[in-house]
Amino acid sequence: MPPTVFADAFYWLALARPRDLWHAAAKHWSAAKPSTGLVTTDEVLTEVLNALAGTGPIGRVYAAATIHDIRNDARVVVLPQTRTQFDAALALYEARPDKGYSLIDCRSMLAMKDLGLTAVLTHDHHFTQEGFTILFP
Repeated sequence: MPPTVFADAFYWLALARPRDLWHAAAKHWSAAKPSTGLVTTDEVLTEVLNALAGTGPIGRVYAAATIHDIRNDARVVVLPQTRTQFDAALALYEARPDKGYSLIDCRSMLAMKDLGLTAVLTHDHHFTQEGFTILFP
C-alpha cells in the first residue's frame, strides 16, 4: 500500500496559485511523490473555494475546475462532511480554547487520527501542536 498523507488547503492553494510563495515547493513535492495517496475533506475544499472566491469570474471558474480536478484524481480521497464529524470537530475546537485552530483544522486533525495519518501537506504549525508532522515547515 502506498504511503498516504493529508492535504490541507495550504497545499491545494499553493498548487493552484502560481504566484503563491509555496507554489514551486508544492509542485516539486507533488512531482517527487507521484504514488503517494492524498486524503482531504469537503471542508478543506470549501476553504480553498472561499480563499479564491474574490478572484473574479475567471478566477472562480478556475477555482471550481480545480476542485473538480481534485475530486476526480484517483490518488485523492475526499472525505465527506457529516453532522457527526462536524460535532466531533466542534468538540475538539471547544476543548482547545488556548489554541488558534480553525474548525476546519479540527476536522482535519480528527480525520487524520481516525485514519492513522501523521503527515500533512501544510505549513500550519497548529498541526504540530497536535503531534502531526507538517511537510512544509
